[in-house]
Amino acid sequence: MTTTRTRADVDAGGGDRLALAVLVQYRMATTEQMHLITAPRVRIEQTRRRLAKLRTEGLVDRITLPQAGRTRVWFATSYGVRVATEWPELRGRRPPRLVSDPVAARLRLSHNLTVSETGLQFLLDARRRGEVCGPLDFLPEVHHPVGGGEAVIPDALIYYQRGIRNGEGGSMLRAFLEVDRATMGPERLAAKLRAYARLHQYAPTPVGRRRTMEPVQEVQEEWRRHYPLFPRLLFVLDGTGPAGIDNRLRALHAADIDPAVALFLREVTVLAAPMTDLLQHGPAAAVWRPVRDPERRVGWMDPQTP
Repeated sequence: MTTTRTRADVDAGGGDRLALAVLVQYRMATTEQMHLITAPRVRIEQTRRRLAKLRTEGLVDRITLPQAGRTRVWFATSYGVRVATEWPELRGRRPPRLVSDPVAARLRLSHNLTVSETGLQFLLDARRRGEVCGPLDFLPEVHHPVGGGEAVIPDALIYYQRGIRNGEGGSMLRAFLEVDRATMGPERLAAKLRAYARLHQYAPTPVGRRRTMEPVQEVQEEWRRHYPLFPRLLFVLDGTGPAGIDNRLRALHAADIDPAVALFLREVTVLAAPMTDLLQHGPAAAVWRPVRDPERRVGWMDPQTP
């Protein structure tokens, strides 16, 4: 017997796929975050039913936070990760460090949810402005090798296309995101600038090159294989008051005493903003402070010289 799939069936399947892909990519999200990321035009009850269905199928799991009004936090199971990483939209991504059970999820909860909330703010901003930053244009934990078995792994990489008109035109912006919840000292936060300066300069040594009379080709920096321009670097500062924000900004600003960091800051836009300002005004607002000139306030997309 032939079964005819209705439009609702097709939409439900696509919604299930997007929900699982988002949880695999974002690591964790609350029910409300999932609703706003994947299906803001429907009632939140539909998002709850979808997540419950995926849980019944063994693709996702959840924990409940009693201290937060019994908020439910969702994450993909190892089975869900295996399923989703075969899809074209996630192919080529390094598998996430698995959150295999509710206890492990709870231990990683605060930072992961703050990163997801930050990504959500960029998505909401793009929707308000009629620009393009889709649910899967926010990529947490993208691995960037810097040699010696080490790597720079931003909290997230953002793809944002601005100025779209009738589906055409616009410029693509890319940004590395670092979310600081004041769990480390300002000096350790500033040390991240040295890591990014190293990534900016890192060029891998060719392996197995034979000696020939041909001229040696110039080796390009590794990041140029992935980006036409080095992405902007955005620090989102959370978990502290105004005095703590100022301490962290001063530490980032003072890091340019290192010549490699000073060169990096001259060539790459590096900005910092309090999470409270992003939530109140949106990422596109002039809430960002250039690390080289922290008294200024700019928008992260503003044309600017580093």
